[in-house]
Amino acid sequence: MNTTVNNGGDDLVQNRLLSYLQDQLPFKIEELKQVRKKVYLLRTQERSFILKGFSSYHRLKLQEAFTSSLMKEGFSKTYIFYEVAKEPPLFFDRTYYGCMEYLPPSKEVFTYYLKTDRLEGLELLKKFHDTTEKLVSRYQRVVPAYRQADKWRERATLFLNNLPVVRYFVQKEIINELLAWADWSLKGIEDEAWLFQSGKQVILHGDVAHHNFLRAKDQSLYLLDFDLVAIGAPHSDYLQYANRILPFMNWSFEDLRKYPILKSNLEEKGFLYALAFPTDIFREWNRVIRDRSYLDSVKIRPVLDLTVGQFAERQRFIKALKYAANEKNK
Repeated sequence: MNTTVNNGGDDLVQNRLLSYLQDQLPFKIEELKQVRKKVYLLRTQERSFILKGFSSYHRLKLQEAFTSSLMKEGFSKTYIFYEVAKEPPLFFDRTYYGCMEYLPPSKEVFTYYLKTDRLEGLELLKKFHDTTEKLVSRYQRVVPAYRQADKWRERATLFLNNLPVVRYFVQKEIINELLAWADWSLKGIEDEAWLFQSGKQVILHGDVAHHNFLRAKDQSLYLLDFDLVAIGAPHSDYLQYANRILPFMNWSFEDLRKYPILKSNLEEKGFLYALAFPTDIFREWNRVIRDRSYLDSVKIRPVLDLTVGQFAERQRFIKALKYAANEKNK
């Protein structure tokens, strides 16, 4: 039997978890390997599982029901949950655990560096939206509504509160430009609020980072982790997707228009305004300041690259956005 851990504290918790699982599961455990916080790869003689922790029983059951609904509606590119405990639910150290299907990964990982992967991820996200549009009425009482502008105002406010630290690393001219972009974006979103409040409603994924796409051993692409699902216009997921891939495209507005799904969104003024909001920069600075990891030169380096290293490219991108928005005002 193997357990794989990072340090002594993890070792103690994981040994206790292993002992608990041995008592609760009807098969012999051969390995328990931590993947990230409260997520483990569980190998048994019969099969392998992903063991994932949830903060509440409600969150666990929502995830189980939602992934099951996706499957029943024909979206098969995700995982399912298994009922494997002798006396469910699994509950350890104030955390509810679910056993999920293990999808063996390919050696070729999904990455936003590759245009083929960026296109494939976008197509999978569209299929997800096409499926979840059918599920909105079923889940509208248990899945929150997504408030795009409210979320960004909160993020901007926290960034403003963190400026004393940010100013230590970033020159004021860049900071002032970032704040001007945010202001232009939020004002434009208010003027075009209908884009996010009316029309087609879907269940959004809410976190389209590259690690939530999995290239499986059979080369199929899967969508993972629905912890941040919310009901809203699909534009919100596409905004986040565009924001995630643009650093790998040198912040090229013209190249972004070559993605058919995004091109149709770029015809909307509200989408153009929203793309200008530096949500990734605000998010990363808020995170490193919260965690105090800005004191670590290795951890602060990618945040500085995002903020300063890509500034000139991003500045050109914002100019292209403003030009496109002004053309639509004529």
